[in-house]
Amino acid sequence: MDGLSRRRFLRSAATGIAGAGLVSASGFPGGDSGAAAGANPGAVADAGAVADAAPSRPALVKPERLRAGDTVAVVNPAGALYSATDIRIVVERLEALGLRVRTGEHVLSRHAYFAGTDQERAEDLNRMLRDPSVRGIVATRGGWGSARILDQVDYDAIRADPKVMVGYSDVTALLNAVHQRTGLVTYHGPVGMSPFTEFTAEHFRRVLFDGEAYTLENPVRVGNDLTHTADRILTLTPGVARGPLLGGNLTVFTSILGSDYVPDTTGCIFFTEDIGEELYRVDRMLTQLALNGILDHMAGFAFGRCTNCGPGGGFASFTLEELLAQHTGHLGVPVWYGSMIGHIPDMFTLPVGLEVEVDAEAGTLTLLEAPVA
Repeated sequence: MDGLSRRRFLRSAATGIAGAGLVSASGFPGGDSGAAAGANPGAVADAGAVADAAPSRPALVKPERLRAGDTVAVVNPAGALYSATDIRIVVERLEALGLRVRTGEHVLSRHAYFAGTDQERAEDLNRMLRDPSVRGIVATRGGWGSARILDQVDYDAIRADPKVMVGYSDVTALLNAVHQRTGLVTYHGPVGMSPFTEFTAEHFRRVLFDGEAYTLENPVRVGNDLTHTADRILTLTPGVARGPLLGGNLTVFTSILGSDYVPDTTGCIFFTEDIGEELYRVDRMLTQLALNGILDHMAGFAFGRCTNCGPGGGFASFTLEELLAQHTGHLGVPVWYGSMIGHIPDMFTLPVGLEVEVDAEAGTLTLLEAPVA
């Protein structure tokens, strides 16, 4: 079935189920992958009817939750740090959460703009993956470089001893590769160099320590104004949908398309974010997603923040909202912009691969099961 026919079939299936008032709780990873309720904001439809068209996913694996006193490792799979003070701050942040911290041997190494050579960065990561005393791995920062070591990661060690793995930005490549190769739920959340604000630390704890199945929703903070201005969401297509949560940084995710490290996105809730990209580049990357079938086959779309993304030079540009509408408005799936995901101080921690439900009108993302074991 070609992409267009499949999309039409998905829409008609969703319409029929919504019209019958049926709400599906089809779970991941049984092969049925969740669904979109597109044009009917009050319905949750099941895309399981078309799951036979998608390749099977690995069985979902959750790492053990973090507990006070656990040891976590700080490694740097990507860009270099330039100050020993930086790594000291990272360690202190994690210790403030009640964790013991080990640092990778090469965490302060430099090889041009990388934190050591590809081999050194991979060795640091693999050493911690193979150490049974380490219960979580936190990337120190993003930058660029995670994709260069994907073929050196010890995926067998991850299967043998699943651990919490958390980061974002460039670490998107590692999070998706690990999930695709092993089925492990990974976590799109703060890196060690991120400011652990009260908001960020709270959601980090709720997901990784408490294992709470809850609804992630932007706070309403009026501040010194008559109305809510900060952290607003913009609904482009209302609706409710369920599916496995997949995605990450837009630039990094599109850079690994076509490789063996991209999860099956059929029926997924796709999320993304970016920073410092001119809007024509965002347009180009959304086009890449479309050409690779990501947009056609997803059940819902949450665009977080595009920090410092503007039109660049010249006098004519689409807005980000216009670009999102152009690329998703015809799909009939829930779409919204503005969720607290991305290069921002206050951010959610998102379990990559977990079954979720989204409501684009409310701008909410609900974890349908515990995000850790």
